[in-house]
Amino acid sequence: MALMNYLLAPANLITIVGGVLTVIGVISYLTGAANLSVPTLFYGFPIFLGGLALKTSELPPAKLINAPEALKKAKEEGPTELVKLVGDVTRWRYGQKVHLESSLQALKLWNEDAPPALSEIELLETKEGYGVRLRFDLAGVPLANWEEKQERLGRFFAKGLQAELKSLSKGKLDLILLPNTADK
Repeated sequence: MALMNYLLAPANLITIVGGVLTVIGVISYLTGAANLSVPTLFYGFPIFLGGLALKTSELPPAKLINAPEALKKAKEEGPTELVKLVGDVTRWRYGQKVHLESSLQALKLWNEDAPPALSEIELLETKEGYGVRLRFDLAGVPLANWEEKQERLGRFFAKGLQAELKSLSKGKLDLILLPNTADK
């Protein structure tokens, strides 16, 4: 399944379409079919180059841990902000270094040379409501910076959430955002 998602990345599809059109154009040119060679070469080659350009700035989706049924239920019952967050980080992105780049910059949890990278996300359902677990590779941002921002992290992504940080081995961090039980 993961291989299929990788192959169906928009940049891959554009590159393949452009490559096929270019090959058809070259073959048509070599066989003397001028009415087919000109349009396919003129459209195919730029499409192919555009696909390659997109491929260089491609950011794959973060791994979603939940089953499709749980995601569907969360879309119906969960807070809009969390559903949008999950949708945003589980799609192909172009021109960004990491998922949630602007959010991490706003939170001052950013290092230009080694930004923290979101590797997976999980929707959590508790009796109080929905939350998420975000797993980051810390890279150039120390754990102490995350701990300083812990209170703000809770309310940054959606209203009424509290943040919990769990340091994992090898520079990984789980940011768990759950409904604030103190508000209930």
